[in-house]
Amino acid sequence: MSHADAPAAEVTPTHPAQVTLFLAGDVMTGRGIDQILPHPVEPHLFESWAHSAKDYVALAERVSGPIPRPVEFAYLWGDALDELARRRPNLRVVNLETAVTTSEAAWPRKGIHYRMNPANVPCLSALGVDCCTLANNHAMDWGREGLLETLSVLSAAGIRTAGAGRNAAEASAPAVLPIASGKRVLVYAFALEDSGTPAAWRATERHAGVNWFEDLSNRTVDVIAHHVDLHRQDGDLVIASIHWGPNWGFAIDTEQRRFARKLLERADVDLVYGHSSHHVKGIEVHEGKLILYGCGDFINDYEGISGNAAYRGDLSLMYFPVLDAENGKLQELVITPTCTRRFRVSLAGAQERSWLMATLNREGKSLCTAVESDADGAFRLQW
Repeated sequence: MSHADAPAAEVTPTHPAQVTLFLAGDVMTGRGIDQILPHPVEPHLFESWAHSAKDYVALAERVSGPIPRPVEFAYLWGDALDELARRRPNLRVVNLETAVTTSEAAWPRKGIHYRMNPANVPCLSALGVDCCTLANNHAMDWGREGLLETLSVLSAAGIRTAGAGRNAAEASAPAVLPIASGKRVLVYAFALEDSGTPAAWRATERHAGVNWFEDLSNRTVDVIAHHVDLHRQDGDLVIASIHWGPNWGFAIDTEQRRFARKLLERADVDLVYGHSSHHVKGIEVHEGKLILYGCGDFINDYEGISGNAAYRGDLSLMYFPVLDAENGKLQELVITPTCTRRFRVSLAGAQERSWLMATLNREGKSLCTAVESDADGAFRLQW
């Protein structure tokens, strides 16, 4: 019996003294994926290699076979929904890497523009998302008008946001997520210039934008620490969502490691949630707290695009960190390997899990982490 066919045993609920999170890498439900949902936006693009979002559907079908359309909103998440029901996380947080808008104000001279029709936002509700981080290099693909609509649509859907706002104060403020026993999780989000997020997107006192930083300097750490101090109350847990670095490459920059550790040590952050890489990267635990340097893409429309096959961007991970509710230290990290086919998340097969395990162990060696496989096919982090 394969992992995909095995019956799912329900996981014991989180102990009150612990908080279980679900974190996933970039969620890109725009462009080609939007086209298979019930209410696709106008498909025109301004790319040198594609002029219609429908071209990305055709590319995926060429390698994986026919994709039904329109699909139901829950179609995209496939096996992930059963896994979430089994793991029962307290909160679900993803990095939403698309605008949710019908705006036609495409950002000039930007090669790629992602958008999803606001009428398709139930696909995010179907995943049970509590918070979308928006500090990334696609949130303003359709201008400030598109960002403002994204914020309004997500708010109306009951989904909190972090990392973007109508002004700098909103963009730098955390999403405040209540959990049991009166505790809260604060999610801060920011984008770095090296992720391809333009400096012109930085939120100001007068203009909407994203929470943007130029570098990983001590000054940046101090600014983040100041914002955490403004909002953190006794008992809060703090997540720092960072969109940083290039799309491809397993190497973790020494400055990223230094910066992530400083956030834990000086900014009172409990978990660093990094993304931008289109593939999974190594994991670190520093002074008992989790650092995810690159979570990979949870879902996108890149199926059929050639050029970086060695990185296996079609494979991803569902991260289920269990934190001590009192001090934020990592108690356990369960990781579910996934694979995207026909714009749908499935549990990874045996060969795909082997590749992911080997990659995490190879990249984790210098970070003093490794993963072991459970009987149900999930991984558990060792540190």
